Amino acid sequence: MKPIKVLIIDDSSVIRAVVHEVLKYDPEIEVVGEAKDPIVAREQIKKLNPDVLTLDIEMPKMDGITFLKNLMRLHPMPVVMLSTLTTKGADITLQALEIGAIDFIAKPSFEALIANKSSFKETLLRKIKFSATVDNKNYQLNSALTKPSAVSLLPFKGCQRSNHLVAIGASTGGTEAIKAILTTLPSNSPPVIITLHIPKTFSARYAQRMDECCAVHVQEARHGQKIKDGNVYIAPGNLHLKVESKGGALFCLLEDSPDVNRHKPAVDVLFNSLIPVANNVQAILLTGMGKDGAKGLLNLKNAGAMTIIQDKASSLIWGMPGSAHALNAQVKECSLVNISKEVLGHAALDRKAIKEALYEK
Repeated sequence: MKPIKVLIIDDSSVIRAVVHEVLKYDPEIEVVGEAKDPIVAREQIKKLNPDVLTLDIEMPKMDGITFLKNLMRLHPMPVVMLSTLTTKGADITLQALEIGAIDFIAKPSFEALIANKSSFKETLLRKIKFSATVDNKNYQLNSALTKPSAVSLLPFKGCQRSNHLVAIGASTGGTEAIKAILTTLPSNSPPVIITLHIPKTFSARYAQRMDECCAVHVQEARHGQKIKDGNVYIAPGNLHLKVESKGGALFCLLEDSPDVNRHKPAVDVLFNSLIPVANNVQAILLTGMGKDGAKGLLNLKNAGAMTIIQDKASSLIWGMPGSAHALNAQVKECSLVNISKEVLGHAALDRKAIKEALYEK
């Protein structure tokens, strides 16, 4: 196989050197060039035809967002953003993901590199290699679903069961996939609880951005918070999120315990916490790298939950749902555009109808 050709775009010569140093010893990657600003990058793309770009957000002459918009309109290709872990950096990065960036990685400080160079290297290499596998038409399909002109609320008369819950797990590509689902849910939707692989600063801002464009109320989950219809609860980016049943109600629990599947929050932690109430759960595994959530989804299916995976054709990266598919952990496999309909349709059934439709065929 030919190596993945990478172009590094950053106004900092230090960051360019760091990224180049990280990538140059991997035989599966070839750094074909560097650019200090988007103007130079534009010519380098024409000349070098890279497979993946690493892109700084804040640069002279043309900011990264403007450059990315032009790139996705004229020459769409996989882009990994280098982002600062600040509120401003989170907003710009989330905007970049909406425009077409595949993924992002925290821009390392000198101190962080000294302490965690191996972690930065491993993460960057993994994200570049996965980004190179992305089919751009999948991204364009998902992006089209979240444009305001394409969004309409689905009809829903109400849930037939108390404490019915929808749980979603996602990673790479998940910000836009989740948006495609949430923006179609009506205000009387059953509650949705989400674990998304995203840093702390980003999870808070993502919840706020979703709340602004959804009929349901979207928020970052709080410890001990009661779960209510018409609400969406997103795991903070540095804590595991679980669900506890107590006194006939469901509550969010936050836990600062070790990483699971190299993640905190982890989807498997959320899914496994739902096993005691599995008969009243719909669990959905969306696009993302790796295997997190696959075993938990299988455990929920075996315990009687309705389990859904996003299909390969609509997934940006079919890692997590593909791993679940390999375990036969899904009751249904759906295109992203159909998941909301499946969720609300299942929520409208009573227990007898569910049993007849799913488990007594």
